[in-house]
Amino acid sequence: MTSIADLEIFARVVTAGSMSAAGRELDLSPAVVSKRISHLETRLGTRLFHRTTRQLQLTETGRGFYERVVQILATVQEAEAFVSSGHQRAGGSLKITAPTGFSRLHIAPYLGQFLKQYPDLSIEIIATDMMLDIVREGIDVAIRISELDDSSLVAKKLAPCRRLFVATPEYLKEHGTPKTLADLAKHKILIENNVTWRVQGPEGDVSLKLSGEIKTNSSEIVHQALVTNCGIALRATWQIREELLSKKLVHVLPQYREAPGVAVYAVYPDKQYIPTRLRVFVDFLASIYGPSPYWDEGLELSGRATKKPNAVNAQAVADA
Repeated sequence: MTSIADLEIFARVVTAGSMSAAGRELDLSPAVVSKRISHLETRLGTRLFHRTTRQLQLTETGRGFYERVVQILATVQEAEAFVSSGHQRAGGSLKITAPTGFSRLHIAPYLGQFLKQYPDLSIEIIATDMMLDIVREGIDVAIRISELDDSSLVAKKLAPCRRLFVATPEYLKEHGTPKTLADLAKHKILIENNVTWRVQGPEGDVSLKLSGEIKTNSSEIVHQALVTNCGIALRATWQIREELLSKKLVHVLPQYREAPGVAVYAVYPDKQYIPTRLRVFVDFLASIYGPSPYWDEGLELSGRATKKPNAVNAQAVADA
């Protein structure tokens, strides 16, 4: 019978892209990894990888095998979580993915505090603006800022996400301030991921598909273009809090907001038994952010300044 350890090595080779990279992650020599993969192929009676001096690719059989191995390893994790679910002490490794900007601004500053509370945990963060397949990549939890479609994944709302039309005073002085959505056609628009903007205003829900002189898949590039007077963008308050407070950015078209449904979510595989390490991390973020997140504190939203409550009710967040 094939051992779970060999399946873990095989899966790590696939995700790491090479045997040497997998060996470094597993603290094994490339020779040992290669030997274990060869033994696995011999036991199965088939080749799992196409090997060349420069490249390692899954065979068609290898791809099918990998999809099933991921499910097996997830089941093993669930079994381990069931055994440890009664214990309060969280330990092990937690693999997270989150958008680059959000990771830098609203996760990284709190990691020290979190790890001080849970010293037996280690964290790996994949900061990317791409939406990864968390099951395929072996990720414990993804922080996603979007409207969520129905899926087999579990989603817990951590905080609302408010997006506003903004530009610099310098840009508006040169190009004028838009008064209606139709005016945006006369302006330079900064577009991220070619998305359709869904906003609410006096006329109800409106979908906007605008063209822009700058298009990118990077939220950070949009931000830099925005603050250097390149155009108008629809940005979240978690991204632009400091610039709004310092008046480096101006809120335009205040009668419009992004349509409801977009929020900050923790997304993880649908498991009956949630590992303690995952549960404590999600609960920690919920307590930090909450239904009135700190990044909205002091901002003029809906004509009034929002205030942060004295205490965040984590259960209220879960029920939101």
